[in-house]
Amino acid sequence: MLQNIMTAFGLKNSVTDDGTGGFSSRRSYPRRGCDQCVGFLDGKAHPVLDWSPGGLRVFADPRPLQIGQEMEIELKFHLRDQLVNVKQRARIVRKSTESVSFQFAPVSNDIRKTFQTVIDDFNAREFSGSQA
Repeated sequence: MLQNIMTAFGLKNSVTDDGTGGFSSRRSYPRRGCDQCVGFLDGKAHPVLDWSPGGLRVFADPRPLQIGQEMEIELKFHLRDQLVNVKQRARIVRKSTESVSFQFAPVSNDIRKTFQTVIDDFNAREFSGSQA
């Protein structure tokens, strides 16, 4: 029935059978809101609402920032046994009343590996917690 409704509204092409719950996404990577992370913009700390290897969304006052503006962002991830810092260039792609969304410039292999370390650490923590 959902398929019929989607087809009636011309949304047939957005339904997929790839294990994503039936809907495709325009995002290259899934968002992650579960990691302990803080973002620094111009030296000021901002809570990270969600992030992915392609970008992030932070809780911040959007008024002094412009869509298209590029800036250096520093992310600090708290892992089980270490603190990981990532500095990456990003461009503002969206603003809302309380948040700003950034798209990362192409990331190096080192930063890509660091992001994977953060994801792996979270997965290991979740697994060990489920075994207790």
